[in-house]
Amino acid sequence: MAKDEHKAKDHNAAKKEAFLDGAYRINTTDDARAFYDAWANSYDDEITTNGYLTPLRCARALAQAADDLTRPMLDIGCGTGISGLAMVEAGFTTIDGSDLSEEMLDKAKTKGVYRNLWQADLKQPFPFATGTYHYLAAIGVIATGHMPPETIPRLVNLLDQGGFMVFSLNDHTLENPDFEANLHTLVDNKTITILFEEYGDHLPGIGLKSKIFILKRN
Repeated sequence: MAKDEHKAKDHNAAKKEAFLDGAYRINTTDDARAFYDAWANSYDDEITTNGYLTPLRCARALAQAADDLTRPMLDIGCGTGISGLAMVEAGFTTIDGSDLSEEMLDKAKTKGVYRNLWQADLKQPFPFATGTYHYLAAIGVIATGHMPPETIPRLVNLLDQGGFMVFSLNDHTLENPDFEANLHTLVDNKTITILFEEYGDHLPGIGLKSKIFILKRN
């Protein structure tokens, strides 16, 4: 291989590593939007190369707990649609998606799994009424630097009685006890029941794990 080709490969590999590492250092909404817009073209390749397993784990667990796979789901922070694909493969049939990044949404459209897609900053009021969705999925979304711990009760409050929510917290996020504290406050208040909780592989390629939860609104 020519020397220039070696340099190009090294440069591209370094850029990909910078994207994946940089995802855990985002602090503002504007930074997040710009970061994911720039990452959209290489996101699927980089994530799948590192063995991204959380969407599959979440989809399978939710399908086991679900009461009707045809009822509507919102895939929050759907990115390029990897999570939506996992949900369809698990049997869910009616899925909408939202994301902060327009470039990510353009990629999600090509997956052909979403009924509707729209751009949304979820630090703002959610643009749909309580009970619109029977299922809410926030896979790899509630995280340090992305969405604060208070996102968990905000999302739960959008579920009617009997609605389900699946979400994940990666190792970086689990270091902050406020995320799980918000969750367990909801349990103590009898707002939710935790149907499923599992710690397992998130991105095995970089040794990162995540904990997934299935909640049901009481």
